[in-house]
Amino acid sequence: MTKPLKAEIIAVGTELLLGQIANTNAQWLSKQFAATGINVYQHAVVGDNLDRVTAVFAGAQKRSDIILVTGGLGPTEDDLTREAFQKISGLQMVEHASSMKKIETFFKERQMDMTPNNRKQARVFAGAKVLENKAGMAPGMIVEHAGRTWIFLPGVPREMKWLTEHAVLPYLQQVKGMKGVIKSAVLKFIGIGESLLEDKVSSLIQAQSNPTIAPLAQEEGVVIRLTAKADTMEEADELIEETKQQILAKVGKHFVGMDEDSIEEQVVSLLKEKHKQIAAAESLTGGMFTERLVSVEGASKVCAGGIVSYTEEVKKNVLGVSEKTIRENGTVSRECAMEMAERVRQKLGADIGISFTGVAGPEEVEGHPAGTVFIAIMPRDGMVSVEKFTLHGTRNSIRKKAVLKGLQLIFEALN
Repeated sequence: MTKPLKAEIIAVGTELLLGQIANTNAQWLSKQFAATGINVYQHAVVGDNLDRVTAVFAGAQKRSDIILVTGGLGPTEDDLTREAFQKISGLQMVEHASSMKKIETFFKERQMDMTPNNRKQARVFAGAKVLENKAGMAPGMIVEHAGRTWIFLPGVPREMKWLTEHAVLPYLQQVKGMKGVIKSAVLKFIGIGESLLEDKVSSLIQAQSNPTIAPLAQEEGVVIRLTAKADTMEEADELIEETKQQILAKVGKHFVGMDEDSIEEQVVSLLKEKHKQIAAAESLTGGMFTERLVSVEGASKVCAGGIVSYTEEVKKNVLGVSEKTIRENGTVSRECAMEMAERVRQKLGADIGISFTGVAGPEEVEGHPAGTVFIAIMPRDGMVSVEKFTLHGTRNSIRKKAVLKGLQLIFEALN
């Protein structure tokens, strides 16, 4: 039986450690490796310091079969990837003629002076497989050294992705004889907690083998990650689809989509399907609910618009909430939420009105503590719904959670 290859990904760049940019390269590369059946065992980020980069490279050489390095291939003094690898490998560097010509042509066509340090980008290790970078200047490299495969790619995401798709993965498939694929899919649920979801599908989890089933709590609901291993992508897709249907048979009413699907996309889709328009009156959410809806392509067909009625005066004079309702019940109340939803529905000629009123904090309002939220749904014909929530977190997190609750309520009402 062939021993599975161990891979690790190393990102070089102090800007990553300082948090100036996120290490999205490693996340993307891990997905590509997983889909090819390569197990990524470790991620590392190291700053632009020759001794530290060398130490990280030395450790990787001892433990991993495939080491993919991003960054540090540029022309400046802090681009130290080549120098660090040379220290652990002893390999000579040479100037790659076609890469150098490409760099010279780049500057000549733009009538720019090429400084001497730009020649550094054309330096490669003797015997390396040089990867032409059609998305940028610095070439990539694959070096087989002491039983390890070292892959060096630029840190610019566009260039890294192009080289991975067009050169790195085909090389690993051909030279390493990679067989089989690993495919993951994420099922998204809303309106059900992690523990209840896990209980509902516990029999499937206990019997799992392939795909594996992993429930996870996230900020915008609960997800189940399915991971299948198969000889081909088509077989992996079939395994995932079969398990997905078994899960949906138990908790399908809470399902809102897969992978990159969003709750707002599902709401817009349901509104289109039912030929309904919605309008929103937003107090504490300040337009966030409407913004999420209109971020979806085609939302203009189902979103009539919204009114941000943040103050009491706007609630009365623009939205039309009665002074009696506010005097007797306050602006943070079921009654005010109901009237807000009804008035915005009428004013904008929509089929459904939804309203948000409450206390984002930090101080209490009208005797209500921060996190008190009322959401009302007022359809032209159908059942009126008003829900009270007690949400926790910072001022902005309470606002975001209120929007998510509103999307959940509309999703459930339409579904």
